Amino acid sequence: MVIENPNSKDSVSRDLMLVEKAVQGDQKAFASLMDLYEDSLYHMLLQKVNDPVIAEDLTIEAFSKAFQNLSRFSPDFAFSTWLFRIATNHCIDYLRKQKKDPCSRDKGQAPGFQPDIIDQSFGPEENFIREQRQRLLREIVDKLNPRYRQLIKLRFLKNYRMKKSLLSSKCP
Repeated sequence: MVIENPNSKDSVSRDLMLVEKAVQGDQKAFASLMDLYEDSLYHMLLQKVNDPVIAEDLTIEAFSKAFQNLSRFSPDFAFSTWLFRIATNHCIDYLRKQKKDPCSRDKGQAPGFQPDIIDQSFGPEENFIREQRQRLLREIVDKLNPRYRQLIKLRFLKNYRMKKSLLSSKCP
């Protein structure tokens, strides 16, 4: 199995072609870009926030920001570099807000601290925070162009994965 370097000349050319098609409204190009970078973006964010739910939310939000600003992408840089910079900046903003929030979940705990007894159920505060986050994400997604909104909803809200064979078929 050969792992492709995301900054190789071939992948940079491929990404540039996909970005150009996506700017023109090609949904398959958006799906391809998400398919190419979704997992690596998620894992990078997961390392930074150490919470799978938050990492997934930040991944969705990063793709949303990138898709909304795709026409601003400069071909002088690799798409992956641009996308990961958007995600990193968004994550930094999120972490800053958590530091300022006196109700932050992890406030006062040392990094990596695990209590002796782990309660798997969510308390009222955690449920409220999750509902707020879901509401905010839905508002962000609802502001997207209908094509992007459908792509995000299918992938992240309904957990659909586009197969390579589906990318060649016509999108509704």
